[in-house]
Amino acid sequence: MDISKDLLGGPPPTLLPVETDVISAFAADDSHEVVAARHPSSSLAWAAMSDDAWADGRVIESYAFARVGYHRGLDALRRNGWKGHGPVPWSHEGNQGFLRCLRALGRAAAAINETEESVRIDAFLTDCDPSIPRD
Repeated sequence: MDISKDLLGGPPPTLLPVETDVISAFAADDSHEVVAARHPSSSLAWAAMSDDAWADGRVIESYAFARVGYHRGLDALRRNGWKGHGPVPWSHEGNQGFLRCLRALGRAAAAINETEESVRIDAFLTDCDPSIPRD
């Protein structure tokens, strides 16, 4: 499917730039903390830190890292023409950092019984792209 067109007449999909510097730093085996410090506006770096914290059972840190990456991602979406709604396809690699942060934020919100936020985030994920993996 061509993600550059919305067949229902809604806003076009927002496609964030691929974070090649961050991906290269990860490939060079730089720690996620080092990468986030070098690229603080990178949702992808914050998503990696959030996932690390989650895997270690540090739920509050995971939530905090995801929250930072989520806000950095909202800034990037707005800079790229997003008006607060419309598709943000998971299939576009550049969007995955933001979407991973959003997913991690919802996961951590549910874990700390922040039910309203968790429900809002689930709806936001579905609005962005219903095919986003939820694991």
